[in-house]
Amino acid sequence: MSSVIANLFVCIVGFVNVLNASTVYKVVPTRNEAGRYNGIGGLSGGGKDVYVVKTDNLERRFLGIGGLSAGATSKLLMNYPEEQRNQILDYLFKPGFGASLQMLKVEIGGDAQSTDGTEASHMHYPWDENYQRGYEWWLMVEAKKRNSDILLYCLPWAFPAWVGAGKRDPYNDPELTASYVVKFIQGARKYYNLTMAYVGIWNERPYSSKYIKTLRQMLDEAGLDRAPKIVASDDLGWEPIASDILADEELAKAVDIIGVHYPGTTTTQKAIDTGKPLWSSEDYSTFNDNVGAGCWARILNQNYVNGYMTSTISWNLIASYYEDLPYARDGLMTADSPWSGYYRVDAPIWVTAHTTQFAWPGWYYAPQGSGSSLLKDGGSMVSLVSWDSTQLTIVIETMSRNHSMCIRPYLPEYEVRPQNISIQLQGYFAQLTSMFVHYSKLGFDGEDSILFKDMGTIPVVNGTIHLSLGVDEMYTLNTIGGGRKGNSSNIPPQKPFPLPYMDDFESYQEFMEPFNLAQQVGAFEIIKTTSSHGNVIRQMVLEAPIFWCEEETSPFNIIGNTSWSDIYVELDVYIGTVNATSGAYIAARVNKGGCESFSAEGVFFFIFPGQGIVVTGDLARTKELYKQDMNISTNTWYKMELLVKDGQVICLLNSKLVVRIAAPFSPAPQNGFVALGTADFGLADFDNLKIADSTEGSLVVKGRFTADEVSYDEKFKDVKDKLKDTLYFKSQRFNTVK
Repeated sequence: MSSVIANLFVCIVGFVNVLNASTVYKVVPTRNEAGRYNGIGGLSGGGKDVYVVKTDNLERRFLGIGGLSAGATSKLLMNYPEEQRNQILDYLFKPGFGASLQMLKVEIGGDAQSTDGTEASHMHYPWDENYQRGYEWWLMVEAKKRNSDILLYCLPWAFPAWVGAGKRDPYNDPELTASYVVKFIQGARKYYNLTMAYVGIWNERPYSSKYIKTLRQMLDEAGLDRAPKIVASDDLGWEPIASDILADEELAKAVDIIGVHYPGTTTTQKAIDTGKPLWSSEDYSTFNDNVGAGCWARILNQNYVNGYMTSTISWNLIASYYEDLPYARDGLMTADSPWSGYYRVDAPIWVTAHTTQFAWPGWYYAPQGSGSSLLKDGGSMVSLVSWDSTQLTIVIETMSRNHSMCIRPYLPEYEVRPQNISIQLQGYFAQLTSMFVHYSKLGFDGEDSILFKDMGTIPVVNGTIHLSLGVDEMYTLNTIGGGRKGNSSNIPPQKPFPLPYMDDFESYQEFMEPFNLAQQVGAFEIIKTTSSHGNVIRQMVLEAPIFWCEEETSPFNIIGNTSWSDIYVELDVYIGTVNATSGAYIAARVNKGGCESFSAEGVFFFIFPGQGIVVTGDLARTKELYKQDMNISTNTWYKMELLVKDGQVICLLNSKLVVRIAAPFSPAPQNGFVALGTADFGLADFDNLKIADSTEGSLVVKGRFTADEVSYDEKFKDVKDKLKDTLYFKSQRFNTVK
């Protein structure tokens, strides 16, 4: 008999009055014709370990389980087909359907790389305010549509250069930085009727006590009435923020919550002594297979049991970015194929549901040792009690070390063994005769997983419950009932990025980011011009921002598939004279993004007004492959074309051959993304992006020399006509939450 069969629990409805208090419940299932388990009751001896649940000394409030959309990790979600997009959002936010998330934390975009891309600022420049950029506004609106009680939390990763008032330091002028953040919060309320419940300081970077106090003062002066509350300091440890709060009364009044990242389920005595709620304000960050689900199950319980943390937030919310960017599939679920509509509902969604579908922010955790504790043979349990002390939820996990290792920090050795336990309910809940049960078992070594299965009820006899626990299991016992494992149909099969591909950007609203282009450095947005080009993409950042990753120099935007090797790219490019960049490029075989964007390699074709053309093997232009002086003018549109095929690099400018050289050999990248961007910070416009495989690209290039451009242009016109009604050619309008 497999371990799944041996350790599964089953409830037996109707046996409450005839089974004695020494009965332990588990499942002895059989398989039906479909291969599914049919639960049949089995009996064994009483539990040897007794855990008492007391609810008469409740102090620490549960403040919710959340997801974090930051680092451009939700980039591809917005342009999913509507049916699948709504399904995904339901799995994340709809109460009683999937993860039922209770908090959404978002990045305040800073025009700088913040892990898997750049999120646009609401103020590129001090004279600029715009609350249509990016996708976080849209995501918050969609979350609120599904759960009007969801708590919103915002935090900067980076800042536009001007915020530093002449220095790469957001604390150089605390009033200026605080004003920048306050405007984001006010914009959320004014344009979308969104109220921020919490605001942070600077993601995983040093804080300034003076700035925190200034931010609190300016929030209050703006009439925000202590909303949002300040979380400090969103860094990787409890110090020095805990000591500073204990030593500085004014700082203590300004900070409402201490939030740290990846605490390893532990805290410090000084943090506890502050009396502040303690949060794991960013955690998880682990590949979302069953080991990732085990990680999430373990820390959701043990962050409180070991560390008194009353809220845990997953980075990231959803893996909706190109898979070959850093931290692939480190979300609660995966949606990285909008062109096909395919997505995955991964196991962490159902791990989350074990808590969020049966307990709500404002409930109380039972104290450690009185309903919340580690289990003697491995695992943990937490008990949560409603604000009126009439409802009880108990969440149990038994995740083994090797099946619950998070990406960070190091997890010390420990062992989990099958165990029989007894839970003794005291006080009001001692009168219960049954509790509802949901169950999960993570499958390993070829065994199937059982996720969020409704097991009916379990008897409570004389205030006591007996359970037989296996390894890598979860149980939720509760008095509420309900609990639903949502199941959406019509998930299309996964398909590769479509070729040929084109976008003329005419169907977008102004200031949106173009779909599928994933900006890695700089900020690229739709600008409506009065020229014949109509809508264009414009790179907007004029000066290197106060960065979060390495210092950034060359705006950089990727698209497509890293398997592309021989490929054709075409793009119209315009470089003006006012606040303009010194050059622009298109590229193929690009091998890097994220915080390593500055070292990206591939084949890059640059034009420089007043200088000429350059072909390089890297974005930083340290690997020059070809250079030629040429009369390139400002205020002029140029059609740039790049074909990489059969060991050759061919570049055309305004349909004329300008480069034909050998392609770089290994160890230079032999495959990668397509990219576009600028040589340095400054304005440049782009239009009419076209990508095709190298066979079609060869026909295009050949057509240039035979003046047969009509058939080529008609080919791409057919592509546009075919795709124009799909989501990634349609603009989205943000709707205010009513």
